[in-house]
Amino acid sequence: MRRDGSRPRLVVGLLAAVSLVLVVLDSRAGANPVTSAARTVGEAAFHPVAAGVSAAGAPITGVFSALAAAPGAAERIDELERRNDELRARLRDRGRDADRAKRLRELLQLAGAGGYEIVPAQAVTRVTARGFSDTVTLDVGRDDGVRRNMTVVAGDGLVGRVVQAGAATATVLLVTDRSSAVGARLEDSEEIGVAEGASSGIGDGEPLRFELMSADARMRKGQRIVTLGSHNSTPFVPGVPIGTITSVDDTPGRLTRTGHAEPAVDFGSLDVVGVIVAGPEGDPRDSLLPDPPREAPGAEDGEDAPDAERPEAPRPSEGSAGSGEGDGGGGGRGGAGDGGGSTQESADDSGGEDR
Repeated sequence: MRRDGSRPRLVVGLLAAVSLVLVVLDSRAGANPVTSAARTVGEAAFHPVAAGVSAAGAPITGVFSALAAAPGAAERIDELERRNDELRARLRDRGRDADRAKRLRELLQLAGAGGYEIVPAQAVTRVTARGFSDTVTLDVGRDDGVRRNMTVVAGDGLVGRVVQAGAATATVLLVTDRSSAVGARLEDSEEIGVAEGASSGIGDGEPLRFELMSADARMRKGQRIVTLGSHNSTPFVPGVPIGTITSVDDTPGRLTRTGHAEPAVDFGSLDVVGVIVAGPEGDPRDSLLPDPPREAPGAEDGEDAPDAERPEAPRPSEGSAGSGEGDGGGGGRGGAGDGGGSTQESADDSGGEDR
């Protein structure tokens, strides 16, 4: 058995040696009768094998060609591509639905925290053109309980007010429109003013202008403004975030102090909103504002920065007594803000209707 097993190995070794010799001889320049004869013998010996392999693979190639040229193959391919497009569209729709569900949750959270009764809606069209108002059309109307001069909000804050209500649709004047004016208040303050639209279109760098009634009032970059509230919550309910101060105009001699603000709502991607059909029983004050981002000391505007940081400075000598005194002062400010808010907004409301 050992002799039978060694014979195939011997044959393979001899064939390998002969092949190596033929390769070396064939690589030399010029014609060689030995290699030419060997090549001829090899082609004659292996040609039937190569032809057999080609003949065996031909049916497989023919199957693929036949499938591509079969009747209805083009229609089948088109159908598969159409199904792929439908699946991609479903994925996009699922992403939009998830985004709308997230915005609706934020809207319901804001309404619940503020005590507002809302009718959810979707912004279907927006009109922003030179010479026309900056408005948006909602897919709700009188049949849903929507009336003129109702507040419209999104999950992040104020959108505007209803200026026209049809049976199934409503038109909303956005807070960024140049004819819009909203009575507003600085957060953590009793300083009141008017937030006016200053936008000339989508993507405007300074869509809001905020003017304080007192020139001595202090306003700083990063401070936020909320709605003051109108009489009977019409057209604006109190406590809704409007925007954040981005710059302050320091013009000596003016009777008022003015700043510019970035809206709390992204009007470029406005979608799910809510019409407030019933206002809150009380002013939610600043409770609807998200936690402000922490900034390094001195990041605020000039002389206002030390005053803004002073309440946070440690005061070991006063201990807990100082903390209690601060809480009492905050409650006093809340009562004063409610009374002054209704009076001021009544005047602002009248001015807005005249415009």
